[in-house]
Amino acid sequence: MSEALRLPSGGRIDRGTTLNFHFNGAAYTGRPGDTLASALLANGVHHVADSVRLGRPRGIFAAGAEEPTALVRVEAPTAETMVTATTVELSEGLRARGLNGHGRLEPGAALSDHDAMHAHCDVLVVGAGPAGLAAALTAARTGARVVLADEHPEPGGSLLGTGEPLAADDGSDWVARCRTELESCAEVRLLTRTTVFGHFDDNHLMALQHRAPGPADGGGGARRRVWRIRARRVVLATGAHERSYVFSGNDRPGIMLAAAARRHLHRHAVLAGTRAVVCTTNDSAYAAALDLAAAGVDVAAVADARPAVPAHWRDRCAAAGIEVLPGHAVVSTSGHERITGAHVAALPTGPGGRLGPRRGIHCDLLCVSGGWNPVLQLFAQARGELRYDETLAAFVPGRAPEAVLVAGAANGRFGTADCLAEGARAGEEAARAAGFRPGAPVRLPEAREPAATAPRALWSVPDPGDDPGRHFQFVDLQRDATVADIVRAVRAGMRSVEHVKRYTTIGTAHDQGKTSGVLAIGVVSDVLGRPVGELGAVSFRPPYIPVGFAALAGRDRGHLHAPVRVTAMHDRHVAAGARFEDVGEWKRPWFYPRRGEDMDAAVQRECRAARRGVAMMDVSTLGKIEVQGPDAAAFLDLVYTNLISTLNVGRIRYGLMCTADGMVLDDGTVMRLAEHRFLLTTTTGNAAAVLDWLEEWSQTEWPHLRVRMASVTDHWATVALVGPRARGVLRALAPGLDAANDAFPFMSWREADVAGIGARVCRISFSGELAYEINVPWWSGRRLWDALGAAGAGHGITAYGTETMHVLRAEKGYPVVGQDTDGTVTPHDLGMHWAVSKKKSDFIGRRSFDRADTCRDDRAHFVGLLPADPQELLPEGTQLVADAPPAESPEPALGHVTSSYRSAALGRTFALAMVRAGRDRMGGSVRAVVGDRTVPVTITGTVFYDQEGARRDG
Repeated sequence: MSEALRLPSGGRIDRGTTLNFHFNGAAYTGRPGDTLASALLANGVHHVADSVRLGRPRGIFAAGAEEPTALVRVEAPTAETMVTATTVELSEGLRARGLNGHGRLEPGAALSDHDAMHAHCDVLVVGAGPAGLAAALTAARTGARVVLADEHPEPGGSLLGTGEPLAADDGSDWVARCRTELESCAEVRLLTRTTVFGHFDDNHLMALQHRAPGPADGGGGARRRVWRIRARRVVLATGAHERSYVFSGNDRPGIMLAAAARRHLHRHAVLAGTRAVVCTTNDSAYAAALDLAAAGVDVAAVADARPAVPAHWRDRCAAAGIEVLPGHAVVSTSGHERITGAHVAALPTGPGGRLGPRRGIHCDLLCVSGGWNPVLQLFAQARGELRYDETLAAFVPGRAPEAVLVAGAANGRFGTADCLAEGARAGEEAARAAGFRPGAPVRLPEAREPAATAPRALWSVPDPGDDPGRHFQFVDLQRDATVADIVRAVRAGMRSVEHVKRYTTIGTAHDQGKTSGVLAIGVVSDVLGRPVGELGAVSFRPPYIPVGFAALAGRDRGHLHAPVRVTAMHDRHVAAGARFEDVGEWKRPWFYPRRGEDMDAAVQRECRAARRGVAMMDVSTLGKIEVQGPDAAAFLDLVYTNLISTLNVGRIRYGLMCTADGMVLDDGTVMRLAEHRFLLTTTTGNAAAVLDWLEEWSQTEWPHLRVRMASVTDHWATVALVGPRARGVLRALAPGLDAANDAFPFMSWREADVAGIGARVCRISFSGELAYEINVPWWSGRRLWDALGAAGAGHGITAYGTETMHVLRAEKGYPVVGQDTDGTVTPHDLGMHWAVSKKKSDFIGRRSFDRADTCRDDRAHFVGLLPADPQELLPEGTQLVADAPPAESPEPALGHVTSSYRSAALGRTFALAMVRAGRDRMGGSVRAVVGDRTVPVTITGTVFYDQEGARRDG
């Protein structure tokens, strides 16, 4: 099919090249510089998809990321679903199909052509329209590092999409000069095809970059790239989105935003129709009507909802032969696959008035402009406040967050001259705030534009009579949500726009309400009879545009796909033939098989060495957090369930942390290094979460406390030396350390030279045996490991892994947070009442211990289990039921197995479990459901080995 609606000249396309593509199985042609949407319009295709709920024909409504209806699935050259035709750049061989709002994961989608980049800058400018270009150029001339990001293939924004000349030269010429200068600056990075989709704390922004169709970067670059940008100052020059107003049948193909029709004309040299009606509430649509008429479109009429038409536009329309209808609006349309007629009527002049007689006008294009919404999603994500401007009939920025400036149309300045001037001021202010002195002033071109006239706030036209239920007056075109749905929500009691949004699903589709969000608030205002400003705006959350999980995950690069952390002794473990398991991001030795041993045999051997002789384990991965400051002790008293402030320097205390609802969050030890200095240890997998937890409470609840903290996990290499002969090995390597029990008691630490290395030695045991944890600087880890191996050779020293560690700790009844707990377990459920201080008035979770639910007698308790068959190994997670089957079916579960092992010391299997009222069932029996059979087990205490604790001191 030929490009019948392509103009013979103009546009920013390559007319020397023809691109072949398919849509819905039919063959078409287009040009480089086209989007899929503009190429379809050039070929006369308006019906792109059907609506998600009602199956009504839908077409191309906008020209950019705000497109609500023209959803497609791209099948080639790369598979991608749920993208808008207005943002898909045309390429040779492209194949696509329309979607009705339901997508699917594409099995042929390439998962390896996504990339990620990190960038730091002094000034980030979002948007490269007139305001953004002026801001970026002004900031760049100060010497600041500038990043300019824009979602389009080339900068320029409205200067390229409107065809409006500047006073001295064409807008595109000024844009070209700006781009040339910016690209010549070493400290400027220009990111085109890049949409900033998230604005997070401390000016951390994320952006998605689409690479140009075809080979990228000279061959084979990533198709998409996620940028993580940290900026000292941000200038938001994000522009504005045009919106419609609501009338019956406002969803038919051929109905388009006026600015979109104008942009397709000037950027792509495409006519969106041959006979048009333009309806508007503001000045901007007049320029679209005149440009379409000049390009050969028969513009039948301009219906202006305002009673008085600006003289400038009225005279220009008269000169072009365009009829202007003041005080009129389109109230309904005709057509099916495409609009065939628009029905206009005079609007009521006062409250309670009725529409005037309707007049039908034949057309195949209806251009609508109901006003402009500044694009403030990123501003709101950064916690900027929004306020409603009655004059503009739009939400504009209120109080701005620190280090964020808004310029141009995003700030409610819709004139080109205002955008240029405000952008330059914002660029200079941002650079100055980042520490740079003003550079050479940017010469801004003078814009020729008439004085603006205030718009009319029109959200929906009155009932035209043929749609009494207002079921075909669509507010959100993608969700098929109508005025009737909003009325239903209000009648159901919804008064908040947030509630109405969720009740109707308006603004929750892929477009996130870019064209429907404010419109919906206006309709709610009409229905409730409350001012828009009183209702307020809805919340904006990232991402601003849909972002695929594959792009966020990044490229699949084999072993580099996920971060891998290894300890200082990792190569020693590899040389010893260790099998590894992933714990968090760490590679930890799981067990050390010898001479063909399976895991069970290796673990039994390692356990015997730890119980009877001496063994060593690399425990460097345990989280380590230093907490310092005059209020450090008071802070830790608030964080832990037990008392920390009474701990003496040189001593260690076990501690539990709880969440605010009283559930166990993590456990570990606290060492007092000095009066105002502590070292905390955490579980390996929770190290980052605990640090984040401490920072959150410090910054939000107790900012008055003088305390600071830092992760030092990577600073230390740590080896646990375990077993009855551990003291002898330590004495051989640390002759200057008095290791006797009286001189070096349990839960204390000492500084000493171990194998000639300055070390911090702790008397801590997670096995119940005599044990020491030896901490040395990270770079001395291998040397310590080798020295311990050599010194313990005569004692048969054995390296052991995490599986053996779990057996040893379980024999002593020590729980592991995250394995024996699941976020619903309190310290009392674990039988650890002793770890909850009765001397402290408050700590995180304290009040929750008094809740009725937390104090129930039938809560699940931490208990031990012994299977009747000593060789029966219960699978972890096994459900437990009553010993005698109840009459009802299915049987209620009493609990589940959390840990289960085979013990060399006990000569049998055993398990730990959470069982309802478990402490009241001691000595009783329950059944474990294993597959299609049940196994009788006896409930016991949690300590199976050395219940007196005599072995701890050697």
